[in-house]
Amino acid sequence: MTGAGTLGSVPDTSPQPHPTLRQRLSALVREVGKFGAVGGVAFLVDLAIFNILLGTGTESRVAKTISMVIATTIAFLGNRFWTWRHSRHTHMARQYTLFFVINGVGLGISLACLTISHNLLGDVWPVLRTQAADNISGQLIGTALGTLFRFWSYRRFVFPADDASEPAPAAQEPVPRM
Repeated sequence: MTGAGTLGSVPDTSPQPHPTLRQRLSALVREVGKFGAVGGVAFLVDLAIFNILLGTGTESRVAKTISMVIATTIAFLGNRFWTWRHSRHTHMARQYTLFFVINGVGLGISLACLTISHNLLGDVWPVLRTQAADNISGQLIGTALGTLFRFWSYRRFVFPADDASEPAPAAQEPVPRM
């Protein structure tokens, strides 16, 4: 409380400066790099476990399901605790479920690209039914589109950023009584 005719401290209510385009782009590049590194590790884990299980005589779909669940769990942990560690984290089971659902949609995008190329366009152009064409449509195009979708979805729904654009409510000092 201040006396009459004196000034007290005034809380800073000025808006926080917005990051420049260069700062935002730099942060996005770091985020994409971390996302790619986590995805690369998960891919290698998936590949290794899948091939180890196939070598033990496990049926291919069972081997792929097991390797995919383990790799997706590793990707979730890497993204949650490294890529988006500064994001708002809510209920882990909810995030994990959303992560799996989004991965399923990403897989569907890859399969759709492969199906369009191999089955629909392959009827018109038989060259699109080759192994090379399947790798281009399913692995390259499908994976690229699925990865873009996953990055956007993880960022938007699974690991949303804290909204820094809303200013924090200013603490109000009591009004002096006269």
